[in-house]
Amino acid sequence: MDWKFLQGLLSGVNKYSTVFGRIWLSVVFVFRVLVFVVAAERVWSDDQGHFDCNTRQPGCANICYDYFFPISHIRLWALQLIFVTCPSLMVVLHVAYREERERKYRAKHGQDTRLYDNPGQKHGGLWWTYLSSLFIKTTFEITFLYLLHYVYHSFKLPRKVQCDIKPCPNLVDCYISRPTEKTVFTYFMVGASVMCVVLNICEIFYLIAFRMVTLKHRGSVQTPSRRVHPNLDCKSSFAS
Repeated sequence: MDWKFLQGLLSGVNKYSTVFGRIWLSVVFVFRVLVFVVAAERVWSDDQGHFDCNTRQPGCANICYDYFFPISHIRLWALQLIFVTCPSLMVVLHVAYREERERKYRAKHGQDTRLYDNPGQKHGGLWWTYLSSLFIKTTFEITFLYLLHYVYHSFKLPRKVQCDIKPCPNLVDCYISRPTEKTVFTYFMVGASVMCVVLNICEIFYLIAFRMVTLKHRGSVQTPSRRVHPNLDCKSSFAS
């Protein structure tokens, strides 16, 4: 894993995030990325080598392992982290696009002119980009949680599984290495993912509520004063 790229991405996203977004970044980095790199990879490093079956039939253990573990937890979590963090690049790229437009605008009209008050301020198109990234991240989180539960039928790993797929001679018992430890890490990663979903939903409501309050405040400040047409004044004077 390229730590410099990850650090640059997180620092760029953190610069333009709300309070909920900064908490989300902390949870992703500390409770998911660090745990994934430091501990989870080591826990699943011997999963296939220590998958024992009570038969010596060549190929039986490999076939049974592929049947019960079509995709490893560790690879599924790696894909999840990639898909979840990538939408944040949308915000960083949008801000970079605004800064480039600001640079070209100043070069053309002078250094004292400004196209944006603050290129990183979440209004207009950037607000929609930020909100869209939250919806995409939440969708990816829920999708991967569903896939994990669907593939393994549960978040808890069993100690023993039974397999009768060819070339196994009959119904054989296979044993998973360190199932308790793997179950603990699975629940931990699932809990961190659920926490990220909750933070994303809170940030979505926060952005929408803040946007509504801002628009309402602007509308009350910029309400035009009532103007009376001169013809109406003449008619009212004749009527009186």
